[in-house]
Amino acid sequence: MTIWQIWLLVAAAFVVIEIFTAGFAVACFSVGCVCGAIIAACDGSLTWQIVAFAIGTFLAFVFIRPFVMKYIDKKTNDDHVKTNMDNIIGKTAVVTERIEENGYGRVKIDGDDWKAQTTDGTLAEVGEKVKIESFESIILTVKKL
Repeated sequence: MTIWQIWLLVAAAFVVIEIFTAGFAVACFSVGCVCGAIIAACDGSLTWQIVAFAIGTFLAFVFIRPFVMKYIDKKTNDDHVKTNMDNIIGKTAVVTERIEENGYGRVKIDGDDWKAQTTDGTLAEVGEKVKIESFESIILTVKKL
């Protein structure tokens, strides 16, 4: 086995380790190993291989990792995790129990009965149609149509 193959084997090992870790740090070392393998394949000395490894790793940390982390953050750092509750926002419901001024009542949507309040604190009578604006826990905020 030649030295450039060993560099690639170590790079592959770093990729496998990265799968089980977070933060895209170990993968940067994998990029450095690939740089070392390229120098080794071109018959560079061990010193130049290590220099290429160090430079490749540094450049990966500086230029590649920030973009990858930004992409990962977009996918994982949502303030609000989407649930099936999000699907009822914008739908129309029917008041089943009078919604008191600045108080609560009940509405029915898709066969389910929910505690609700109006966005502006106004009264909503039984049978009125309302639009679901948002929710907080299990309480819907609705707007009269």
